[in-house]
Amino acid sequence: MEFEDDAFVLNARAHGEAGAIVEFLTASHGKYAAHVAGGASRRIKPFLQPGAQVIVRFRARMADQLGSATLEPVGEGPSALFDDALALAGLAAAAAVAAGALPEREPHPGAYFAFEALTRALAHPDIWPAVFVGFEAGLLQELGFGLDLSKCAATGSLDDLIYVSPKTGRAVSRAAGEPYKDRMLTLPPFLLGAQAGLLPGDVGAGLALTGHFLEAFIFNPLNRPLPPARLWLVDRLTEAGRL
Repeated sequence: MEFEDDAFVLNARAHGEAGAIVEFLTASHGKYAAHVAGGASRRIKPFLQPGAQVIVRFRARMADQLGSATLEPVGEGPSALFDDALALAGLAAAAAVAAGALPEREPHPGAYFAFEALTRALAHPDIWPAVFVGFEAGLLQELGFGLDLSKCAATGSLDDLIYVSPKTGRAVSRAAGEPYKDRMLTLPPFLLGAQAGLLPGDVGAGLALTGHFLEAFIFNPLNRPLPPARLWLVDRLTEAGRL
């Protein structure tokens, strides 16, 4: 089995004296792990940081084997963000969420392109936290757990949607949700359309929303918590006054 594909590095760990086991999110083949010879070397290690974009060439004798890979770096990757610790935290969190949520060797091109869009947005401090929320919402959609924000689940109304049911992931209008507002999740307007803009508190509400459903629908069934890098990102954004 062999293929060549565009990919992002999700994580890497040392293996043996000089190698590394690297997990990639590929454009056409999904999430793959492979042994990279020399992955612990000074020459290759910088290209194995979470979020680094590469061209990966994968080879395995049999389809169910771990396989090996060589890689070719694309662009600057995470090094372009070295002066922005918050953006690096966002990149690490996105890689950790993708690594934990996506199944092995199952094509999910939507997840790849959402990750790619986020990496491009990280150069824009004012917008990337909202794009991160969109990335997580897109990941839920890609895995079959998309939020239904098109109309009120109770009345069918298209107007004044400000809540999301924590059980179903469906939008609820102000009037229908008022009696249950203490149990509802807040629906930030920017998730309904880019023209809504960003208001104070919107990113925090968005992260609470996607985090809830990532836990409920994906990580809890796998008996895993949300990745520590994702929790750390929320702490960093809070400290920076960005939520």
